[in-house]
Amino acid sequence: MKGFYSRKLHSLLGVIPLGFFILEHMITNFSAVEGGPQGFKDSVAFLNGLPLVLILEIFGIFLPLMYHAIYGLYIAFQAKPNNGRFRNERNLRYLLQRVTGVIVLVFIIWHLYETRVQVALGHVTHEQLGSVMHDIVTNPLYFVFYLIGVLAASFHFANGLWSFLVSWGVTVGPRAQRVSSNICMGLFVIVSIMFVWSLFAFRNAEFQAGGEAMLQTLRTFIG
Repeated sequence: MKGFYSRKLHSLLGVIPLGFFILEHMITNFSAVEGGPQGFKDSVAFLNGLPLVLILEIFGIFLPLMYHAIYGLYIAFQAKPNNGRFRNERNLRYLLQRVTGVIVLVFIIWHLYETRVQVALGHVTHEQLGSVMHDIVTNPLYFVFYLIGVLAASFHFANGLWSFLVSWGVTVGPRAQRVSSNICMGLFVIVSIMFVWSLFAFRNAEFQAGGEAMLQTLRTFIG
């Protein structure tokens, strides 16, 4: 029974709150596409202006993430894929869910170190995160790493949502599971596109350190 409840908690935390965090992160990053550097700064400022933001980060993100990651690694390395014998879609998604889980964990640790940790150490400010992202994604190797990371995170979330609906008895019959599978895979495509689009937006020269100020000066001069 301990294993049963541990898995249920692991599944629940993957959707609430971590699934919501992924969607919020996607929307915040996409503000770089819609609003450029200033739009991204405004989105980051809004998040950091929320009341009790540190409490929200600790109990709404970091602690659930730690549990989901540690127990997820246990599940991943206990798994016994049989894709060689049964080559069907569910088996492939079962394997990909565990592989992407490991990739996402490495990606998140690295991404947090480059952004949130650097802010906490005082090396950069929240206002400089756009230029930090620009420096990261203009490096070809890091850009490929981030592409793999966001695609893995998008799949892990969407496929995990489908698994959550099945394991919690929301989608019981074959038809309901088939419909939810199509919806979740559609969600995977949408989230992936928005994340990848954001990465390309961060590569724009306007996100360079000081680039926004120069752009504003140029606009003022032309106007």
